[in-house]
Amino acid sequence: MGLTARSSDESLLAATRAGDADAFGIFFRRHGRTVLRFVRRRVGSAELAADLTAETFAAALIAVHRGHACEVPDGAAWLCGIARFKIIDSYRSSRVQDVACQQLQLERIVLESDDLAEIDRLAGGAPLHAALDQLSVEERTAVVERVVLERDYTQIARDTDSSQAAVRKRVSRGLARLRKEMGAQAR
Repeated sequence: MGLTARSSDESLLAATRAGDADAFGIFFRRHGRTVLRFVRRRVGSAELAADLTAETFAAALIAVHRGHACEVPDGAAWLCGIARFKIIDSYRSSRVQDVACQQLQLERIVLESDDLAEIDRLAGGAPLHAALDQLSVEERTAVVERVVLERDYTQIARDTDSSQAAVRKRVSRGLARLRKEMGAQAR
């Protein structure tokens, strides 16, 4: 078939579905860093970002083999959409779901501190996460739920057993503190 790094995402996924493992390798090398960066900027830890990125590609591979990826002109957008659902699932359950890895019979990779530092480097650093760490648990939860997961105040209030006014105040204060903290880190 003559697939190269210049091959379209659609042709790489078609070749993958036809059984060409190298095609998915090219696809992964093309989009792996983008997906990792997308996930890392939205979750609290490098290890979780690595897990969710792996789950994203595992889910993508499963989708390809099930015939659900026949028309994917923009692989990065498609993968980031899958990653967004993986992030939401992770937040909802408060832990990473290992279903895709189990289906593929993959062992969990234990990451060392050097690996975690490399993930942060590849993802472009993590000043936002350092700033998030400065927030109280209540403020951080409210900001992540409202801004990252785009949940409405009613849902957040119900899930945190708080009033909507309290949630609004936490989001407002949390965002103000984030702006202040991010400004201090930029100097």
